Order: sequence, then structure tokens, then C-alpha cells
Amino acid sequence: MKILITGIAGFIGSHVGERLLSLGHEVVGVDNFDAFYARKFKENNLRSFRDSENFSLYETDIRDKEQLREVFAQHKIDAVIHLAAKAGVRPSIERIEEYYDVNINGTLNLLECMRQNGVVNLLFASSSSVYGNNPKVPFSEEDIVDNPISPYAATKKSGELLCHVYSHLYGFNITCLRFFTVFGPRQRPDLAIHLFTRLIDTDRNVPFYGDGTTARDYTYVDDIVDGVLCALNHLKGFHVYNLGESRITRLHELITLIENALGKKAVLDKRPMQPGDVEKTYADVTRAKTELGYQPKYDMETGIRNFVAWYQSAKSSLYE
Repeated sequence: MKILITGIAGFIGSHVGERLLSLGHEVVGVDNFDAFYARKFKENNLRSFRDSENFSLYETDIRDKEQLREVFAQHKIDAVIHLAAKAGVRPSIERIEEYYDVNINGTLNLLECMRQNGVVNLLFASSSSVYGNNPKVPFSEEDIVDNPISPYAATKKSGELLCHVYSHLYGFNITCLRFFTVFGPRQRPDLAIHLFTRLIDTDRNVPFYGDGTTARDYTYVDDIVDGVLCALNHLKGFHVYNLGESRITRLHELITLIENALGKKAVLDKRPMQPGDVEKTYADVTRAKTELGYQPKYDMETGIRNFVAWYQSAKSSLYE
């Protein structure tokens, strides 16, 4: 298959692209190398496969209709994996217009390019943030998700709705995957596990929001990639699936795991909870297991050790 991946140079996109290429697929990557974090991180993400004869890279923005049309004109695409987005709950509160422009208008551009070129197969990266502060746990795809508490979450829910429209009107096969707090090697430097590891390693204070009982369903990136491939093999009609580990780790537990992996103690800078942050995420992955064959394998201890090992090996090129 020839698969277009938007956001190819990002954390998840680079892992998905690497896996697909290893399985013999052709990958067309689109990324605008957004300045949200340093370009060298994204260049490092691509390093293992950038020179592959089965990989083509286009440095363009999904909001640029003409350049996106040119990508589709040059390649006969079988399926699209749409991972490109402005990411992060907290930054979305400060830059609402930009988040809506990229995450909604960019997604609409992509859907239109697909329609105009007869491409009907799409995986859309959604987020556990759509559940907001849902009091019922674990979160199920059957739960009502009409109460987002951040602009980022609202854009992801809006993206799912757009996908449903194109599936209904034009017969697209679209699966929306709600990712639950993905981590692992190459994780974005602003995300908690990477940020905390960096701060502890360099003897700086760690921002610690709330009382430490906020909890996340952290999902190791290899499990997410497995879930993406499972969904790619079951594209038919419109569907929504949770992809998580179906376990929760509290903030204070996370800090301890990182301390143990680094062999250093954290100095905590205790702060109040931040607007837009949810108290807990917890995935019910029954539907993904039953219908897709998704089987998450990684526990937090192993995942954190793997991340810290990658960080130790990469930090000199990324930070020094």
C-alpha cells in the first residue's frame, strides 16, 4: 500500500511511518515542521528512514490547499493516516484561533483533497481529551462527549464530526482513534514524561500541579502503533475506538518511576491545578480488542525505562 501520513516528523507519526516502511509499504509524509518545538527533534525523528527509497517527504502545511493537492497529484494514495495537528491542551487556551485553523480547517482541506482524488480510506487521530471530566470511568466510546474543557479537545471532537460527515456523504471508510497520553522514545519535549525527565536529570525543579492524585492512562508508543495498524486493516464504514493501556498512573507515582529509572530524586515545585487539565483519563479498550484485535502489552515501568534509556542516548545531540 501507499500511505500518506500527515505529521510524519512528529512523535507518533515517525513511529508509524517507520513501522509501515519496515513492513514493505510505501510512505508519503507531510509535515510543516511547526516551531512549537525545535526542528532538530523532528529531524532526529526521521533519521532512521529519511533516506528510504520507499519514503517521500513534503514539507508543507495541511492548510495549504495548493501544495496538498500537488502531493495527491503526484502519488496514488491508498489510505491516509492523519496525525498532523496543533497539539497540547494548555497552549490551545492561549492560541484558540490557530488551533481551530490548523485542526479543523486543515482537516477539512485534507478531506477535500481525498474526495477530489478518489481516496476514501482514513485514520484520524483523535484524543482522550474529548471525554473532558467524565465522572464515569473507564471512558467508553459510548459515553457522551459534548462537554470538552479545552479548545484542543473541542477541535478533536469537531474533527470526528467532520469525518462522520464525509463518511456519510461520500462513502469514506474512516476510523477515529482516541489516543490516551502516548509516551515513549522520541516523545515531544513539552510532554510530562519527557519534561520531568529532563528537569530531574539537570537538577531543576519539576512543576507539580495539584496534589499528585491526577491520573492518566499512559500508553506506550509501540502499543499505539500496533493499534493504528490493526485499525488500518479494518477500515470499513465509520468507527471510533479508544487506544490506551487501560491502566492509570497517578502523578506522584509517575514521578517515582522516573526517579527510579534515572537514579535521581526530583525537587518538586508545587502549583495549583491548571485550567483545561482533566482530573483523570482511563480507557475502556474492549471495543478495540474485540473488533480490531488490539492487545496493549507494555506496563509503565518498562515504558519509562525504555524512554529514559532513549533520552540518555539522545540528549547530547538534542540538548547540548
